[in-house]
Amino acid sequence: MILTNVVAESIARGEITVVFRRWETPRVSAGHRFHSVAGIMVVDEIQETDAASITPADAEHAGFSTAAEIIASLRGDPAHPVFRIQLSWGGADPRIELAATTELAADERAAITRALDRLDARSSHGPWTREVLRLIRQQPGTRAAELARILDRDKDAVKIDIRKLKNLGLTRSLTTGYEISDRGNVYLAPA
Repeated sequence: MILTNVVAESIARGEITVVFRRWETPRVSAGHRFHSVAGIMVVDEIQETDAASITPADAEHAGFSTAAEIIASLRGDPAHPVFRIQLSWGGADPRIELAATTELAADERAAITRALDRLDARSSHGPWTREVLRLIRQQPGTRAAELARILDRDKDAVKIDIRKLKNLGLTRSLTTGYEISDRGNVYLAPA
């Protein structure tokens, strides 16, 4: 589920507790957790609703002035159902703390190497992890589209791969592009 930065930060502060989406079928379920710029978000409840049933209280909880503003903001086919999704902040993104690590024990270094080797082995396009890390290290701030062009790969596939490296705490997203995290620099430094 994608949230704007403003909405994610408002959820983290407790100012927004509900969002509305128009989907053909539900894309999240109660208990689902996902990453956002403001940390971990938790889907507390999801229910199908009629757009006409959106109340002024719903609008307030969603950060809107009126129900009409919510309805006007909904994307997608108007024939699709509307879902009311109650969200809460689940805490800070653990990848941020992981990425800030400045020391690696030998077993941690070995675990990262094994994880990268597994990602390379499962890849349909061959080994990629070290090359992507090298490119990001050499060209911090480079957009995924440019990295994809250099790698001769699809942009969305490159973004997914970089997210896998981020999950290991090796990269960080910037406003534009990516950089190697502190943990990534420690890992890439000669042992």
